[in-house]
Amino acid sequence: MKLYDQIVKYTPYNEQEMYDKKLILSCLKKEKHIFTRKNTLAHMTASAWVVNQDHTKVLMCFHNIYHSWSWLGGHADGKRDLLKVALREVQEESGLQNVRPVSPAIFSLESLTVDGHIKKGAYVSSHLHLNITYLLEANDNEPLIQKTDENSALAWFTPAQAVAASTEPWFQENIYAKLNQKMKEMENI
Repeated sequence: MKLYDQIVKYTPYNEQEMYDKKLILSCLKKEKHIFTRKNTLAHMTASAWVVNQDHTKVLMCFHNIYHSWSWLGGHADGKRDLLKVALREVQEESGLQNVRPVSPAIFSLESLTVDGHIKKGAYVSSHLHLNITYLLEANDNEPLIQKTDENSALAWFTPAQAVAASTEPWFQENIYAKLNQKMKEMENI
């Protein structure tokens, strides 16, 4: 199923997801080059809430640009299968090779603001990340390897510690806490 159709069928979890779903669908229809960085307004991205086998730990990286503990993920860079993008990004950013989706379905979606910053010596203007999040699972005993141009540390946290470790209040309250709540509800079904 195409990404657009997956998003159309996705049931928003809360008001944030309801409004962000509308924005993402609108941008997918109207914006050119949304899957590449040629579009200066917004980029499609994929993130992963990576949990261990019994879902008691979440993998976070200390992100060099945001100076905060953060989920893993990145730009589509021309790819339209964002689950594959999320899996690739987790492998690149953590060194984990045995990562699998808990489900191939979209776990969460969000529109994220990115402040202007320097990347690889060049200025990148402020823009949006139209983000699709997947719930992925990995072995928390597998060795972690930093991607030093993007992160300076990797660690497993309890779900509550993962939220607390972030220094970005909006992410703590609106994204990471939501992901933990959705995970808890999913496991209680």
